[in-house]
Parts: sequence; C-alpha cells; structure tokens
Amino acid sequence: MDAREDMPKADTIALRNKHIGKSCQLFYRADPLKIVRGQGQYMYDEQGARYLDCINNVAHVGHCHPKVVEAGRRQLATLSTNNRFLHDELVLCARTLAEKMPGRLSVCYFVNSGSEANDLALRLARQHTGRHEVITLDHAYHGHVSAVMDISPYKFNQPGGDPKPDFVHVAPCPDVYRGKYRDCDYPPGTDLGELYASEVQRLLERSPTGVAAFIAESLQSCGGQIIPPPNYFRRVYEAVRAAGGVTIADEVQVGFGRIGTHYWAFEPHQIIPDIVTIAKPMGNGHPVGAVVTTPEIAESFASTGVCYFNTYGGNPVSCAIANAVMRVIDEEGLQENALLVGHYLLEQCRQLAAEYELVGDVRGTGLFVGIELVSDRQRRVPATSAAKAVVERMKTVHRILVSSDGPDDNVVKLKPPMVFTRENADEFLVGFRECLAHVQGSEKHQVQPQSQQQQQQQPASPAMKTATIRVNHPLAPGGLTLIKSA
Repeated sequence: MDAREDMPKADTIALRNKHIGKSCQLFYRADPLKIVRGQGQYMYDEQGARYLDCINNVAHVGHCHPKVVEAGRRQLATLSTNNRFLHDELVLCARTLAEKMPGRLSVCYFVNSGSEANDLALRLARQHTGRHEVITLDHAYHGHVSAVMDISPYKFNQPGGDPKPDFVHVAPCPDVYRGKYRDCDYPPGTDLGELYASEVQRLLERSPTGVAAFIAESLQSCGGQIIPPPNYFRRVYEAVRAAGGVTIADEVQVGFGRIGTHYWAFEPHQIIPDIVTIAKPMGNGHPVGAVVTTPEIAESFASTGVCYFNTYGGNPVSCAIANAVMRVIDEEGLQENALLVGHYLLEQCRQLAAEYELVGDVRGTGLFVGIELVSDRQRRVPATSAAKAVVERMKTVHRILVSSDGPDDNVVKLKPPMVFTRENADEFLVGFRECLAHVQGSEKHQVQPQSQQQQQQQPASPAMKTATIRVNHPLAPGGLTLIKSA
C-alpha cells in the first residue's frame, strides 16, 4: 500500500500496538483519532472529518503554513547537514532571537527539543555557579530526558515515578485558586506573591551547598494553566540571585507571542532571566529548540574547554523553518490576534461561571486559557470525571479537540494555533456550553454535530475586528498595552 494514510485505522492501531511502546500514549485512548492532514487551525481524520484544534501548541502559526512549508522545502533541497559548517540560517535565527530578548540575553545554543534545551540550561547554570542543587515548582514539567525528569514533579510524583533526588528542592506551585495560599483564604489585597516567594526563600536558606538554579515555566501548563500572582517571580529572582544562583525561564510551551501582550511569557512578570529555554512552537511541528543566555554564562560554559556539539541542533533546515515561523508571527500579526481573540475568549468563558456550577475558575492570557471544573465551588473540589467527560464529548459530538490537565486532571486547557479566530472561539463556546449542560444533566443547550458543509463555512484566517480596547495582563494591573486592531 503506497499511501500510508490509506491504511485502515484498525491496521494502524494493530501495528502501533505491536511495534510502539505502551508508555507512548495517545490522546483519546479509548477511541484514538487518526489524523492524516492539517491546515491552519484544523485537522482532518482518515474519513475526511474536520476537527477544530484547540490544544496543538506545536503548530504555532497553523498546520502546514505555506510559508513555513516552503522555507523547509527550499532548504532541504539545498543543504541539510550538521552545524559544524558556516551557514546563514543559523546566525540569522540567533540574531532574531537575540533581538526579541530583553537585556543581555544574546548567546544561543540550538537543540532539537524542550527536553534538550532544559537539560543544557542546567549544565550552563551548574558550570557558571559551581553548584548542583536546583529549585523547581510543584507540578512542573520540563521534559523527558533523565536530567529534567529529576526536576519535573509532574512526572516523578506519578505512581511508578522515580523518587525525587536529594539535590532537587520543590517549592509550592503559585496557584492562587487551589494551591497552598488561596485567594479565598485571605483578605482582598493580600500579597499572595510574597507568600509564595517566601517558600522559595526558605528553600534557599536550607540548602546545604547553595542552589545552582531556580527553574520555572513562565506559566505552568501541565500544572493546570497557572497564572502566578503579581510580584511572585520578581521576588523569587531577587532572592535566588542574592543567594548566588541563576534563574531559568522555561518558555517551551508559552513563548513566541502566545500570551498576546508580550512575545515571551516571562516579560509581564517584570523580570529578565539569566537563561531562557524555547522549543515547541519554534518549529511549527519541526524539531527545533534553543537555549538563550548571557555572554557571561556562555563564557563560563566555554571555559571548560569541552566542545558542545549537537548533531542536528541548529541544522540549516531547522533554522530555516524557525526563521519562517518568526517572520509569519510578525508579518501576519499573530501576537495581536492572540491578544484580541484571547481576550474575547476569556471574557466569554468567564460568563459560563454564572451559568454552570461546574466552572470554578477561568484564567489565562492571550491564547493560553484554563477552565477549572469543580464539583463543589465552596470547597473547590476537583471535578476530574466531569472534565474527562467534557473533553471526550467535545471530540465526539462537536469535533473540537481540547484536553485536561493539572494535578487532578480537572482543568480544561486551550492552547490553539495562533491563527485561531473569533469565529473559532464562538464555535468552541457553543460546543463547550452544550457539554457542560450535558454533564450537569441538562438538555437545554444540546445541539447536533456540525455538518461538513457548515464546517467549511468557518474562516481559517485571523479575524481582526475594528476596535480599540485596553487589555489588562493578569500579572500587571493597570494595563500594559493599548491595542488598536487593523
């Protein structure tokens, strides 16, 4: 059989079960999707059914964006080799990244994945400080290679996970909804950022040999789409640096304009990290990532005399694709689209809390949104089974792909491609409202699945409404940017 997409789904499943390790898990394991094509914010199965993709933060500028495809095709037809030879795509990519970074973040190392990026970031930090210990956040996820599994409670806290190493110290996740310090337990105006930061300070003081690094996702995704309280990261960074450590911002899932107000998700925190790691959206589905740091830390790493070499990291094809992705973000106004569409989506999702007791909290910024479902609002009890039912029904009834995550797997998370439109947001809201009503036992909002003809009438490009709005970033009260749409 020549065309792989022509293989019956049952045969694909049989081959996968035979040759792919069982620990490599799929979305929708009870009835996995066989996706054979993607375009923009849509994916298509082997039957031609179209699904609205609300979770694929890999296809950052849209599935199979023609400019990205052409950049990869052209470079692959010209040269594909390792990075031990001079080529322009590498240095142009590094220059663009440096231009988009604040402060002295200007030296790049290219890798193939977020796991590799975070692994290398730890090496840089340890070489620069001469220390080994690391502070991480509870529920954090930094990758799958051994070194970063050690600093990922999201993984090592699971049944069967390896025990936490002694050199890793875990601070509470700064979750003000269901974390250690909840907004409902304190008077309005209480500085929850200070309370959470004090937990990191205590770990610094207890460290027997001194901490090499504090690493954190700028916004936790697998931990439940967490928006830290204002001032948290600023105070943590001050404490870590005062103790002689370096700071690492993991932007693997949230960088490249997703939050709308800024290009990087650490920027609203009013901090500048010592090391930044990036990957997933950088290649729009192609394996490419990077570590960006300061000249001082790069010099410490070079002083070992040990060459850093990554066979495919920084290869011409990967860099050409990454360059195309960054051009598309800028040329097509996708950061602004994330801001405007995300603002609309968040406001509409927050209205659902007035209709459905299941909706405990709605949080996010730009096209990074979390909807936490609870079975008891007063006690904030996680509604894990309801979240799973909603995710499955969104797929089967509405052909909309979402997922759930968080420590109790009760947060419905949205991280769609950046070409996601206001019309797509409305489509999501119709389906999500019906699913909430169904799970709560009401029939009043039930609708029939869309026909293929109805689906095709949805636009696939960003819809920029003419308006002037002020969007307040949740980390910076008072508003950061006055946006006037095109």
